[in-house]
Parts: sequence; structure tokens; C-alpha cells
Amino acid sequence: MKIHTTMGAAAAVAIVGAGAFVLPAAASASTTTHTLKFTAETKSSAAFSNSTEAEQDTDVNSKGKVVGYDMLYLAFVSSTTVAINITVDVNGGMLYGTATLNGEGVVSNGKVTGGTGSFKGATGKFTVKSLNKAGTRHAVTITYSKK
Repeated sequence: MKIHTTMGAAAAVAIVGAGAFVLPAAASASTTTHTLKFTAETKSSAAFSNSTEAEQDTDVNSKGKVVGYDMLYLAFVSSTTVAINITVDVNGGMLYGTATLNGEGVVSNGKVTGGTGSFKGATGKFTVKSLNKAGTRHAVTITYSKK
């Protein structure tokens, strides 16, 4: 169960450098890049089976103010690989993504795959960096654009 906890916690979208939360700019005809930065703090998780689980995180800015929430669905592909689906719910709508998590808790291939509201049609990437040994706090950076 430790690998589940470690992997689930690392998946909390978390990304590089805890910091500010930046709202998306108004849509325009050209492609504009936007960045969201926050700390994801794990609040709850549930194992649905030996190979799937979910996690809920509260997302805070650098001042500790709640700026959103994220939900992760983790499917264990092997003893060392987890496929992650994530939804980040923040002001403006929901942002969707996928990633892979390895046995050491490293998230790779973080991709923004779309969203709702201000995030409709978004594409991009995200990174996650663990901020504590317990794996319950993660710095998340999401960089996305839309046309």
C-alpha cells in the first residue's frame, strides 16, 4: 500500500515551484500561453481495487489561500508504473490532464488535454515536484495555451 500512497501523493498534480496562481487571460485569435502555479495538498484518497484509486487535493497559492481543488484517478499499469488522469477545478473552469508516475514517485509526460469554461481547447504540459517526505504536498506548474 505504500507504493499506492507514494504514487498517489506524487500525482497530485504538482508541479515545479510553489507560488502564485495566475488566472487565464481572455481568449484571443492568437495562441497565448498561460501558467498556473500552486501547491497541491492531499486531503483524501480511496482505493477502489488493487489496481485503481482516487485522490483529492486542495490547491493553495503562495499565501496559503485556497485557489482550487484537483482530483486524480490512478490506474496501476505495473508494479512500477501508474497512469494518471487529473481534473483541476479552479476559477474559470476545469482543466484536464494525463501523466505517468513511476515507482520512485516521479511524474512524467504531464499533458494538458482540454477543459471547460476558460480552459476549453487547452493544450500544454504540467510538472509536479514533491515538497515533503510524506508525499502529501506538491508544487504544481501547469503551462497551457489555446487558440
